[in-house]
Amino acid sequence: MPIGEFGGAPPLAAEGSPALTTPLYWMYEMAHASLNPVRAVTDATKILFQNPLNPWTHTEFGKSIAAGCELFERTTRRYGKPEWNLPTTEVNGIRTPVEVRSIWEKPFCRLLHFDRKLTRPLRSPQPRVLIVAPMSGHYATLLRGTVEAFLPTHEVYITDWADARMVPLAAGRFDLEDYVDYLIEMLHALGGNMHVIAVCQPSVPVVAAVSVMEANNDPFVPLSMTLMGGPIDTRRNPTAVNNLAEERGIEWFRNNVITKVPFPHPGVMRDVYPGFLQLNGFISMNLDRHMDAHKALFANLVKGDGDLVDKHREFYDEYLAVMDLTAEYYLQTVDLVFVKHALPKGEMTHRGKPVDPSKIRRVALMTVEGEKDDISGLGQTEATHALCTAIPNHRRVHYVQKGVGHYGVFNGSRFRSEIVPRISDFMVSAANTRLSLVAAAE
Repeated sequence: MPIGEFGGAPPLAAEGSPALTTPLYWMYEMAHASLNPVRAVTDATKILFQNPLNPWTHTEFGKSIAAGCELFERTTRRYGKPEWNLPTTEVNGIRTPVEVRSIWEKPFCRLLHFDRKLTRPLRSPQPRVLIVAPMSGHYATLLRGTVEAFLPTHEVYITDWADARMVPLAAGRFDLEDYVDYLIEMLHALGGNMHVIAVCQPSVPVVAAVSVMEANNDPFVPLSMTLMGGPIDTRRNPTAVNNLAEERGIEWFRNNVITKVPFPHPGVMRDVYPGFLQLNGFISMNLDRHMDAHKALFANLVKGDGDLVDKHREFYDEYLAVMDLTAEYYLQTVDLVFVKHALPKGEMTHRGKPVDPSKIRRVALMTVEGEKDDISGLGQTEATHALCTAIPNHRRVHYVQKGVGHYGVFNGSRFRSEIVPRISDFMVSAANTRLSLVAAAE
């Protein structure tokens, strides 16, 4: 979605007869429904060939039949929203229960708190962190590893964006302007003394929200913001994703990927960029890798290699769970971030007023990039420093993690061992510096 002129989302193309404007989604739903009888037969066949009383179960033929049935079931399934599965964490060496609860809610987002049930008080308060998850097709649970890494030493909150097909049309529109408003409202609800981490796509709206708050002298402005692999200025080292947006232009996306939610979903008739089209794009970027992974799944099921099978299931249960995006939000992002480059050009507005990152002065800034990132190229996130000219040099940090791609910027072993400690140190330094500035002012 364009990030620039929040005052008006691009007009949508689907204003005619629903029969003409929504066939793609309807055909997808009918195809999915038509497979239900086949899926039922396949499930029964799998159970038959996994039954220990069936002599064929212990043969390679029987194992191959069962493996093929599971492969068919997994490739035709509609994956629901995954669970967080973070029941505990370790705080100061003590295994501590974690309760995930919503503390703020609007139609298109919930603010979740990972409430650690501490059995003894902490010696000193730990940093409070708002992780802004990307609203780009996957659920917030994609950042499960990110949350898990911060939980032992931080009070963690995260944005849990809603699937647009589940939001009734009566709830209204949701565009990039609303996204920024949501972020500001969340920071107000959290009451200050917060650090913000934006993972990938939300880097632009986070910078916009903080700019708006600083321009208004908002007392709830965060102590720091950390931007990870975000498309702040996609003119720097453009990737294939960036080039596609510029080459196709906004009209192509409006005419080819926007459709209406069909019955019986709660959001029926809402204009969306559907999750199944996004998933098609994700997979086609690395089609050979995904095909090889499923061939390996078949072979491992036949061999009975449970560990590798479980790893495959865990990854793809998350990866294949996708959500619809509102059309106005998606089109604005494409137009303003990837086509017009509104933020780095100084052309972005919010509610009719300019978004000026040079107004940011009380918020420390850290940017993190991956050396091999093929989604947000090197330098695209670092560009934020050139925009936030009022932040003193001693309150800004840029870090490039060697040997990782886009996903490795916010998940994986190097993220846990090398990136998280640096972010944690940066947050502590930012909070201490802010306190020193406040004391000096008094």
